[in-house]
Amino acid sequence: MSKNLNRFPLHDTAEEPEKAILVGVEFPHSEWPLEETLAELGRLADTAGAQPVARITQKLATPNPATFIGTGKAQELADLCRSLGADVVIFDDELTPSQQSNLEKCVDRNVKIIDRTALILDIFALHAHTREGRLQVRLAQNQYLLPRLRGMWAHLASNRMGGGVGSRFGEGESQLEVDRRLVRKRITSIKRELAELDRNRSLQRQSRTASGMIRIALAGYTNAGKSSLLNRLTDANVLSYDKLFATLDSTTRKLTLPEGREVTLTDTVGFIQKLPTTLVESFKSTLEEIREADAILHIVDASTPEYEHQIAAVEDVLTQIDAGKISRVTVFNKIDALTPDELDALTARYPHALFISARTGEGIDDLIDQLVRLVAAQDTHLTVKIPFDRGDLVSLAHQRCFISREAYDAEGTTIEMRVPAAYAPAFGAYALEADES
Repeated sequence: MSKNLNRFPLHDTAEEPEKAILVGVEFPHSEWPLEETLAELGRLADTAGAQPVARITQKLATPNPATFIGTGKAQELADLCRSLGADVVIFDDELTPSQQSNLEKCVDRNVKIIDRTALILDIFALHAHTREGRLQVRLAQNQYLLPRLRGMWAHLASNRMGGGVGSRFGEGESQLEVDRRLVRKRITSIKRELAELDRNRSLQRQSRTASGMIRIALAGYTNAGKSSLLNRLTDANVLSYDKLFATLDSTTRKLTLPEGREVTLTDTVGFIQKLPTTLVESFKSTLEEIREADAILHIVDASTPEYEHQIAAVEDVLTQIDAGKISRVTVFNKIDALTPDELDALTARYPHALFISARTGEGIDDLIDQLVRLVAAQDTHLTVKIPFDRGDLVSLAHQRCFISREAYDAEGTTIEMRVPAAYAPAFGAYALEADES
């Protein structure tokens, strides 16, 4: 029996991951330590399906205009690519089109040269599932591609016949202009589609605003556990993996608080250091969910040593999208991965933050209590006397407000309550007093 089985040996059909060499440069005013940023680049490469096999680092005052790294280091990179059989070289910073082209000439022709932006775009392309998410990624890809088209047709320009005057207009240049027009048309078309989707999203946002529900956005560094927290709070069943950028598309769910009030929680795309400006622009409609929120829960991964840098990176993006002034609560997630001493040190350092584990549920009750306080802070405190012929307002108070006292007399119904800002005007004519306490 075993003899027959040996006639049909099993072969591994799994695709071999590409071998990647990571390249990082330390500049005098770098905000992140080079070791940390390269470790993150390695995780990004792994998420995209590449296997980092080596790193090259260099200290420079400014990037080399021709090859980003020094010429000697570029030669060292070419030698390392040959010796390791590398498939791709990933730079931790964005390369100019000319730098990318010059580096491609240094290495073997079958080795790809990409930068951090291209890598993130590749990951986004893998993880975009909704129509809007795919359109946003395509927009960012085309915006990234447009200035790099010239290098893609350099081989045609170099193969043109003859030289001198009159030889500068050849097939490569013609094809380049054709492609530029195509890419520009594509960008315009995608923006038009996204604008239509954004109009629909705006109508949904207006509907939520009219309902008087408080809107709370979950923002944070990628892989901080936002989707896991949304699942824990609302049973949303949102995809949640221990990978960078596991989810891209914003998800909004209702949460009913203990007092009966409903709020909306919106999970948004995670942030990252050196987040490409093309991505911020492309995901503008998604990030709008954060900018129009009444409050932001800033979710932080407590288990990573880089949490301070990650907090700063998120705050920087929030400022970029004009969300810096929205009230927020810092929530440290994954405390189940900390020792008691580490947790004590963190709580001492951030006394006003919350500390939870979306995985185990620890600290979730404290978070819900904080949400109740957030909602209460947004409400108007009113005491009203509603006549009996305005039963619709009494019904509205019971449906949308938090009632602390209700009494009846011959003139109508007296209600003390907290009223969402959207509904305060409806009760204004019947207000007896405004309780500011």
